[in-house]
Amino acid sequence: MGVIILYGFFCALLLFSLFKKHWGKPQQRGNLPPGSMGWSYIGETLQLYSQNPDVFFATRQKRFGEIFKTHILGYPCVMLASPEAIRFVLVTKADLFKPTYPRSKEQLIGPSAIFFHQGAYHSQMRKLVQGSFSLKIIRNLVPEIEAIAMSTLESWCGGKIVNTFYELKKFTFDVAVLSIFGDLDSPIKEKLRKNYCILDKGYNSFPLSLPGTSYNTSVLARKKIGQILFEIIRVRKEKNSVQNDFLGSLLNFKDEKGEILRDDQILDNIIGVLFAAQDTTASILTWILKYIHDDPKLLEAIKKEQKPFFEANDGGNLPLTWAQTRNMPLTNGVIMESLRMASIISFTFREAVTDVEYNGKS
Repeated sequence: MGVIILYGFFCALLLFSLFKKHWGKPQQRGNLPPGSMGWSYIGETLQLYSQNPDVFFATRQKRFGEIFKTHILGYPCVMLASPEAIRFVLVTKADLFKPTYPRSKEQLIGPSAIFFHQGAYHSQMRKLVQGSFSLKIIRNLVPEIEAIAMSTLESWCGGKIVNTFYELKKFTFDVAVLSIFGDLDSPIKEKLRKNYCILDKGYNSFPLSLPGTSYNTSVLARKKIGQILFEIIRVRKEKNSVQNDFLGSLLNFKDEKGEILRDDQILDNIIGVLFAAQDTTASILTWILKYIHDDPKLLEAIKKEQKPFFEANDGGNLPLTWAQTRNMPLTNGVIMESLRMASIISFTFREAVTDVEYNGKS
């Protein structure tokens, strides 16, 4: 059994696989690829965090080739650095693998989150997520999302230098909170934001639960987030009101046996949605801004397309409408082309459900 990590750098998608724990048994080792497993338990994690991850992987690829083994984040793994290997895992032999994450990330997000399950529960949660974030729901949130966007842009004024990606993470967090909870009180949202920022920093940290470590600090933040969310859930249940947001969908869910979700299941899936939505959306928005910045003619063309909507909305005093967003072919084309060109996912994971052989390596 093992986990596969898909890592994007240099325009390539790099693939890793966590192999079985019985690697340490000589009679079962098979024909393993070249590489270094580093120190016991720690592996090469320290080397990974002491330099740019791109350099870490590129150096080993140059030394060992497109297939090599390493040991990071507490797991032995194999890296496959070719489109053919990616296709093998995700398409040709997809039935031999399942989505998974390292145990440390599962503990921080929550074991009941959709990512860590297959079968009926996964299908049920997927339907809830898809329904809560469908265009039918989002179309009613356009004015609120525009207001968040305007507030974000205004915070960049004053001639100060900002980190675009991290600023856009704040924007995507606010939009995610809106979609999950609806109109959440500002003090509660700020407490949630503060602790989630701490949690976010520990997702890819070394799973060492010692005071002062990034992982341990994130674990403590996760507990505080749990307290905040349990209180939000309690208040929502007491009001017994039907709200058309993700939390409402989770609270109203009943399976075929009539059973509802436990509070911890609701909590884990809320954190899971925050985890899935924030970085990926902020990443593509950052790429879009870069592409527009690098092409002045494209920027002017977008401004020309947007100007009639600005004027129709009284110079921006009236909110943008769903119908207007559907009538922006150039802007939409830029978004779709950016999605095609940019690699927005740093890590995703696959686990082999049985021993797998690829290009003579197993």
